[in-house]
Amino acid sequence: LFLFHQDVVSEESEEESNGVNLMEFSDEILLHILSYVPCTDLVLNVRRTCRKLATLCLDKSLTHTVLLQKDYKVNKDKVKQLMRDIGKEIYQLNMAGCYWLPSSTIDHVTRCKNLVKLNLSGCHVTSLRLSKMLSSLQHLRSLAIDVNPGFDASQLSSECKATLSRVSELKQTLYTPSYGVVPCCTSLEKLLLYFEILNRSREGFMLSGQLMVGESNVPHYQNLRIFYARLAPGYVNQEVVRLYLAVLSDRTPENLHAFLISAPGSFAETGATKNLLDSMARNVRLDALQLPKAWINGSGLLQHLKFNNPFYFSFSRCTLSGGHLIQRVINGGKDLKSLTSLNLSGCVHCLAPESLFRKAEDDIDSSILESLVVSCCNLRHLNLSAAHHHSSESIGNHLCQLLSRLKHLLSLALPVCSITDVGASVEKPPSTPNLVPQTFGRKVRIGVQTYPRNLGDQTNQKIESSVFWALMGSLRFLETLEIIGSSFSSAMPRNEPAIRNSLPPCVRAQSVGDSEVAAISQLTYLQSLTLAQLPNILTGSGLVNIGLQCQHLRTLSLANLGMMGKVVYMSALMDMLKHCKCLRDLRLEQPYFCAGAQFFQALSHCSSLQRLCIVSRSGTLQSDAVMSFMASCLEVIMCHMFMGESLTVCRNLQQSIVRSFQAERPALNVVIFPLLHEDLTEVIRDVPMRHLDEITLFKSRVAEEPPNLWW
Repeated sequence: LFLFHQDVVSEESEEESNGVNLMEFSDEILLHILSYVPCTDLVLNVRRTCRKLATLCLDKSLTHTVLLQKDYKVNKDKVKQLMRDIGKEIYQLNMAGCYWLPSSTIDHVTRCKNLVKLNLSGCHVTSLRLSKMLSSLQHLRSLAIDVNPGFDASQLSSECKATLSRVSELKQTLYTPSYGVVPCCTSLEKLLLYFEILNRSREGFMLSGQLMVGESNVPHYQNLRIFYARLAPGYVNQEVVRLYLAVLSDRTPENLHAFLISAPGSFAETGATKNLLDSMARNVRLDALQLPKAWINGSGLLQHLKFNNPFYFSFSRCTLSGGHLIQRVINGGKDLKSLTSLNLSGCVHCLAPESLFRKAEDDIDSSILESLVVSCCNLRHLNLSAAHHHSSESIGNHLCQLLSRLKHLLSLALPVCSITDVGASVEKPPSTPNLVPQTFGRKVRIGVQTYPRNLGDQTNQKIESSVFWALMGSLRFLETLEIIGSSFSSAMPRNEPAIRNSLPPCVRAQSVGDSEVAAISQLTYLQSLTLAQLPNILTGSGLVNIGLQCQHLRTLSLANLGMMGKVVYMSALMDMLKHCKCLRDLRLEQPYFCAGAQFFQALSHCSSLQRLCIVSRSGTLQSDAVMSFMASCLEVIMCHMFMGESLTVCRNLQQSIVRSFQAERPALNVVIFPLLHEDLTEVIRDVPMRHLDEITLFKSRVAEEPPNLWW
């Protein structure tokens, strides 16, 4: 806004400026520049600066689609004014995750008479408000909403139901057992269901998966092309999704081409689901597939399913062997250039010919991976995490060497033990005598020197000859990278108490440390980085290299690096943060982490930071330092800290932050709570789903769901 104002003043005064006058650019260039400005700023501020911008800011290319989902500064009044000024020009409106806006804000959406797509996931919408709003949106074809306790489909008017009958795309997040608006949507082609129902109510009563009275209407799936269901942990979610699937088992839609169910833990197959899968095998050809592991393990399902031009497969946590993967999915090396996303996370035998007598730690069969790479040469997203993928000593057949052929990769997730050079993993690393066992202990003294400022002066030749260095050099356009220990588990699972003990890292991973982290700095376009359970981190020197070279980095997640008794990489981390000007999300999980004045002073250099999450068993914090940080970093709207401090200290700090900054930051969400407190799960349930799913809870996100599943 300042630049625009400066240029307008320059134009009006007709004085020569030292820089380029933006107003001299063509309309096409200016429209492209304006497309990066939030719509609320364009309409409410920028267009008031001069006549030319007043016209351009209302161009259809800028008002056709309005994205408010991460405009954390927007409030009720701004939305009201925005809808009043350009409501009739909006065809697509995304307000997903705007949890801070009062439910009355939704009333103003009725001004958008021409809306075709509307996303209200994460917004507070009652049945009556939804009915009133949808009654006036006769052109709507795509809708995303939440179904909360108290939702009553009988309150929907006939006009509302008429609108829903024309909706072809529906995304519904369920927080209570319900069909929601699905029975009203008789023209559905795409159905996305997110089950977030807890097993217990806030009052402690056990919930049932049976639907409420009056919700026995049957969903209409006859035109369905895409069915997607993601379940949070809990038996109630499984009971409810079975009710949605019951109709599909009676009659499988002829045009179904994507069938995806993501379910954690055990989700047993029943007679109805078996009938459904048998019907799919006979009647449909799929382009995308994901099933619960119990539905695939030990069955011949994959042998009978037919595929057309598949773009997404997920066999996460299945016991599928590499032999079955090649024979039944890739058909012995069939050309699968259409496949762009593949999730084999937790599929421990997927790179071995058979799984019957194989140990999870045995070497992989490189020929299977080579067949995969050759057949699926256009892969953009690949997840091989949560498994032991150990390469043999055969020259040229290392996992990293084979993956380097996938030149189109944009996101990649690997286990730590898969990136080590075979020779290095067998020999004891020279730093081993100084390493402390992977145990929790406060009084730990180690002889680690200050990290070298220039890593290249010491071990450049050794580092650049490693297979991982070569892999990073070949994937120049990679945007997302996850390197996660095969036995790593976060201290903060979803609906359970915090985990107090962690499993030791894989033996093959013991040599992975600072040099491997430094290799990542070759990824110039890297936007998201996750590093978890790298045991040989001694100083964290590689982090500084990343901070200097990866200037597009927006998301950083570090967990259990180095020894567990001390944060050995703190000095390097603070130096790294000084260079991360684009960083928006930071998640740190490390025992005994000290969130003190020096750390927050370094973090204050991250001027774009919006969300911060720290998880630390026995960790400490300085309240004054946190308050100073919040005052200096004006973009921060989420601060989650789960430490070892007392409940009193946590509550006082949380109240102080809310009291001081809530008024000027409407989206501010603060949770500061003892990590090992028995009420942690009750606190977690109040965290907005956007933050909980995207940053607070640790998980692998590469190929988690098909690309462009929603908008």
